[in-house]
Amino acid sequence: MGRLLSRIICISRSRASRSRSVSPPNGCSPFRNPGGLSRVWGSGLSRAPWFLSGARTFSSGTGSGRESIEYDVVIVGAGPAGLSAAIRLKQLCRERDLDLSVCVVEKGAEVGAHILSGNVFEPRALNELLPDWRNEEAPVDVPVLSDKFWYLTKDRTFALPCPFNNRGNYVISLSQLTRWMGVKAEELGVEIYPGFAAGEVLYDSNDNVVGVGTNDMGISKDGSKKETFQHGVELKGKLTLLAEGCRGSLSEKIISKYNLRGKVQAQHQTYALGIKEVWEIDESKHEPGAVLHTLGWPLDHKTYGGSFVYHMKDRQVSIGLVIALNYQNPYLNPYEEFQKFKHHPAIKSLLEGGTVIQYGARTLNEGGFQSIPYPVFPGGAIVGCSAGFLNVPKIKGTHTAMKSGMLAAEAAFSVLSEGSSMVVYYDFLRKSWIWEELKKARNYRPVAKLHTPIEYPRADGILSFDVPTSLHRSNTNHEHDQPAHLQLRDPTIPELVNLPEYAGPESRYCPARVYEYVPDENGVLKLQINAQNCLHCKACDIKDPQQNIEWTVPEGGGGPGYSVM
Repeated sequence: MGRLLSRIICISRSRASRSRSVSPPNGCSPFRNPGGLSRVWGSGLSRAPWFLSGARTFSSGTGSGRESIEYDVVIVGAGPAGLSAAIRLKQLCRERDLDLSVCVVEKGAEVGAHILSGNVFEPRALNELLPDWRNEEAPVDVPVLSDKFWYLTKDRTFALPCPFNNRGNYVISLSQLTRWMGVKAEELGVEIYPGFAAGEVLYDSNDNVVGVGTNDMGISKDGSKKETFQHGVELKGKLTLLAEGCRGSLSEKIISKYNLRGKVQAQHQTYALGIKEVWEIDESKHEPGAVLHTLGWPLDHKTYGGSFVYHMKDRQVSIGLVIALNYQNPYLNPYEEFQKFKHHPAIKSLLEGGTVIQYGARTLNEGGFQSIPYPVFPGGAIVGCSAGFLNVPKIKGTHTAMKSGMLAAEAAFSVLSEGSSMVVYYDFLRKSWIWEELKKARNYRPVAKLHTPIEYPRADGILSFDVPTSLHRSNTNHEHDQPAHLQLRDPTIPELVNLPEYAGPESRYCPARVYEYVPDENGVLKLQINAQNCLHCKACDIKDPQQNIEWTVPEGGGGPGYSVM
């Protein structure tokens, strides 16, 4: 039996032990993949999979050479949408006395590892999903106490009427919340497998989705198999729910394959890049529950975006800048704009004397209502930000992601218990409060010769930092000797198009310096891809002028390691 499957057996044995109030087997942790999958599981776990019973079955004879496990429902992504779907499914099982097997596969090394702290959370969906959350130690305990909206010039602030209504909302660590939700899902019998990157959609002979395959591991950069090589595992489901977050790689393939945008005449999706830090500031400056949003400086009037400052608990402040990826000037560097922003007098005075704890970046959906694709495909559905349920005017998407997962779960339960169709998920969505909240946005593309290069000030190491320093704070790590998960569809485009026409924008829009133009032995600039730096923000998959970069999942457990604060 392969070591990847042994890992799944270990986790399931751990959960079975927990349910009997017995300590988990040594080395087994249901929420972490310590040290990487390729080197921790030995022959001691190569025993009969006694725990695979009921609707869940085990097979070692697939034509692909991979072992497989069958579930009733396979969910890709242990974020708010995926975990809400899993929890709701198991709740319905208890209500109707029906046992359905549900697994959640997560590419992060642990639940919450790819979710950076800092969020203004609307608890509407949580109230519906887990009404007693206040009595169950949910990490939702800092209510919004003030809500300000400023317009910034280089040196001044102008208070504006606040367009947000955050009364009743909370400032939270979303990483903590997802971890708590993972525990709740596990208590209901959901199997969660962190450290497994779902890199392939599985289809039957009729082109219906029947699950996902995790990546093979132990493959070197040149494609050869290392001594640690092991096949991925096929996780097959009667239904598959994709909850990968914004610009999910499998979701995008499904949307394209089944023409899900065309089916409802949806507009193309548009995106923004959010760059964020978590600071620990002086206690005298800390106001738990204080929320600030800004417009204006450092962005010009042609660039859509803004900043946020959220005061969490324990003297922590989440601060960030969001820039729409339709910005016109290819010389603009989102990372450097964020560094500049922190030097505004109003922000500088808050941060001075503080310490940066974390750094990260992620793309956000901004297309709104008119960019939502038809969310149902043969064999499953798309939920959360993979489908684009972010409410752009409210700058919130967690509550809508959770609700979409709950509605997909109710539809899936109806399919598996009553023989109905997943089409009812789309019906549920259109009748829900999600449908009333969403708005639209547009996108367009820049040309370098129409713009002037931007000179950014050097990092001072106090408020602003260079990329390597920030990258270190993200705890990003990938196995160095593996095939690059960032692939060029045409390797000639960077030098023939991007560099002469757009001045090499990938060297600026990436907030982790993954892309660099370096001279070869003849002094000719060539694109170098530092894939090990990748924060999994997916800006490159969106912003490249020729759509020449394809973001694929690396080995499971790779990427940022945002600590759960």
